[in-house]
Amino acid sequence: MRTSIATVCLSGTLTEKMQAAAEAGFDGVEVFEPDLVATPASPEEVRALAARLGLSLDLYQPFRDAEGVSEEEFGRVLHRARAKFHLMQRLGIDTMLVCSNVGTATVDDDEVSAEQLRRLGDVAAEHGVRLAYEALAWGRYVDDYRRAWRIVELADHPAVGVCLDSFHILSRGHDPAAIEDIPGAKVFFLQLADAPALTLDVLSWSRHHRLFPGEGAFDLGAFVGHVLRTGYDGPLSLEVFNDVFRQTDVHDTARQARRSLTWLEDLVGTRPLPPVGEPVAFDFVEVRAEDTGEVDVLLGQLGFTFRGRHRSKDARLWSEGTARIVCNEQHARDRAPTLAAVGFEVPDPAASADRARALQAPTVYRRTLASEQELPAFRAPDGTEVFLAPVASGEAPWVPEFGGGQEPGPALLTGIDHVNLAQPWQAFDEAVLFYSSLLGLVAESSSEVAAPNGLVRSQVVRSATGACRLALNVAPLVSRDGFPQHVAFRTDDVVAVARRAIDRGLRPLAIPANYYDDLMARFDLPADEVEAMASLGLLHDRDASGEFTHFYTATVGGVFFEVVQRRGGYDGYGAPNAGVRLAAQHRG
Repeated sequence: MRTSIATVCLSGTLTEKMQAAAEAGFDGVEVFEPDLVATPASPEEVRALAARLGLSLDLYQPFRDAEGVSEEEFGRVLHRARAKFHLMQRLGIDTMLVCSNVGTATVDDDEVSAEQLRRLGDVAAEHGVRLAYEALAWGRYVDDYRRAWRIVELADHPAVGVCLDSFHILSRGHDPAAIEDIPGAKVFFLQLADAPALTLDVLSWSRHHRLFPGEGAFDLGAFVGHVLRTGYDGPLSLEVFNDVFRQTDVHDTARQARRSLTWLEDLVGTRPLPPVGEPVAFDFVEVRAEDTGEVDVLLGQLGFTFRGRHRSKDARLWSEGTARIVCNEQHARDRAPTLAAVGFEVPDPAASADRARALQAPTVYRRTLASEQELPAFRAPDGTEVFLAPVASGEAPWVPEFGGGQEPGPALLTGIDHVNLAQPWQAFDEAVLFYSSLLGLVAESSSEVAAPNGLVRSQVVRSATGACRLALNVAPLVSRDGFPQHVAFRTDDVVAVARRAIDRGLRPLAIPANYYDDLMARFDLPADEVEAMASLGLLHDRDASGEFTHFYTATVGGVFFEVVQRRGGYDGYGAPNAGVRLAAQHRG
C-alpha cells in the first residue's frame, strides 16, 4: 500500500518536511493548513516541489466547523469552502479532511448535518474535490465514527465519505469492529497514530502525546485489519501530534515515522518483512572508554576471568559463565566508560540483518580482518550498537580472537540478567519501537522512579522467555558524566558473590541503615539476616511469586554493575529499591 505522513508530524518548514518525507521513503504527504499558510512558497511551487520529490499531495487538512450550524452560519461555511477548494485545485489535492464541528455547532440533528454535508459536497464536486468527514473525539455532537458514517450515509453524495482516525476511535474506547460495515469506497482516507495509555482529557492527549505506530498502547494491527477488510485501498497515513517530534531533527523523525509504518505493514501482512529472530541470549556487552582500567578492576573483583587482548583491536575480554564483557579502548579518546554495544544471539543473523535494513536501521561498520568473525550491527536511536550473533552451543565463535588471557574456572555468575540503557529524552519512544520491530522484544508497562533530582522514566523491553531484557531509562537531569548505565549479572548465590567481591577489594554501593530498618518492617525478616545483608550491601524484594536479592558496585564514569539472584517466580527488577540506589549514587 502507499504511505503518507501529515506535515504536522515533523519539525521545520513545509519544504523541509516534504524533503525529509521523500528521503525517508514516504509516497505522499498530508498538507497541514498552518504549514501552507506559513510558507513563502506559492501553492504552485509546493505542487512542483512534490512532483520533483516524487511525492503525492494526498490530503488538505483540516476544514473545521462545517456542519450542524444555523443557515446563516452555513453561508459563511460555503464561502470558506469555495476559497479552500480553489486553493486545493492550485495544489493539485483532491481530498479535504472535514472535522466534526467543535466550535460553532448549534443543531444536534443528523439530518441537518447530512443535508449541509450534501450541499458542501455539491460545491466540492464542482472543483473536483472529495470530502472525508471525521468524527473528532471531542466533537461537540459528533464524536463517534459510527455516527459520522450514519451522517455520510444520509448525505448520500458521491463526493462525501469518511476519514477514519485511529486516535479518535481508540482513545474513546469505541469498538472498531463496526468499521467493516462501511463500504471501502466510502472510506476516503485513513489516519494512524498510536498513544501511551493515559488518563487524560482526549484533547490534551491528542495534541501532545500521540506516538507513531508500535510506540504506544493501541492495537493498531487489529484496527488496520478492520479497515482493510472494507476494501479500502488508499494510503496508510500518519497524523501524530507530539511535542517531542515537533522539536527533533526532521530527517531523523521522518525515518522513525517510516520505520513505524514498515513495522505496521509487516504486522498486517501488506508488506511482509523477513521474520523476527527473537534473541535467545545476550552474546556480550561492550564498555568503551579511553581508559577502561577501573572497569577491569571491578570485573576482576566480581570474579570475571581475563580472557586476553584482541588480535587486531585495542580491546580486552572478560568472562564469567556465559556473561562476556568487552572493554574497548579503540576510537574512544576523552571518553569516560559507557555501555557502547550489546550483542544478541539470534537464530539467523543474516535474516535479522535483512529485517533491520528493511526497517532502515542505520548500519554500523567496524573493521574486521578476514580471519575474524563478522557480526552484522545496527545503531539504536540512543547510539548503542546492536550486534547480531549466531546462537552458540558453547563458547562464542569470536572468543578465540582474544589471546594471552586465562581459561575460566567454575563460575558463580551464570550470565547476564538484564542491561540498563540510558536514553536521550527525544529517543525514548523510538527506542521502544526499534527493539520491538527489529528483535521482537515486548514492552512491559512503564514506570517512574523518584530520584534526588526528579523522576526517572523506565521502560523494560524483553524477549518472551525473559532471556534478554533491556531497561530503557530517561533521566530528568544528567550529571556531568551522563546518567549511569549498568549490566546486571545472574547468580544462584548472591551472598557468595558479594563476599568474594569484598574479599577482592570491592566496595559495594553504600546503602543507608534506614533502608534495612524499613526492610525488616516490610518483610518481617530476622534481625541477624538483615544485619548480614547490610554488611554486604545487599538489597531485597519479594512478591507473591518469589524473592529477589541484589547488590550494586560503585559507578565508574557512566557504568556500574549489579548482581542479582532470583528465587521462585520473581520476574521484576527490585523496583522498590531503585530510589534507594539512585539516592546512593547521587551522594557519590
